[in-house]
Amino acid sequence: MNVIKTERAPLPIGPYSQALKAGDFLFVSGQAPLDPQTKKVVDGDIGIQTKQTIENLKAILAASNMSLGNVVRVGVFLRDMKDFKKMNEVYSAYFKDHPPARTTVQAYLPAPEWLIEMDAIASSE
Repeated sequence: MNVIKTERAPLPIGPYSQALKAGDFLFVSGQAPLDPQTKKVVDGDIGIQTKQTIENLKAILAASNMSLGNVVRVGVFLRDMKDFKKMNEVYSAYFKDHPPARTTVQAYLPAPEWLIEMDAIASSE
């Protein structure tokens, strides 16, 4: 098992790894709409926060020589389900041809300014 770490995505704020590679699979921890440089939540609505969250996922995937095309499953956690439609519009622009399996749930997120969090599983197969 290999620990994946990149400065191009927000570094963990607790006792967890950005991602772990186990065999052909990469397990990416929940990513928030944080700017990796400023370490602050990006200003904006669910669309802007969704884009930043996916960009953080992309950076972690790239650190393991993978891309969004390798993602087989995504978990989406929304503060409010009223944001589902707008989140889905942004999400679908990133996952066009073969979208991964996905679960979307409403959740109480760790910080009040977070509107979204996502985790992912990718495969190099």
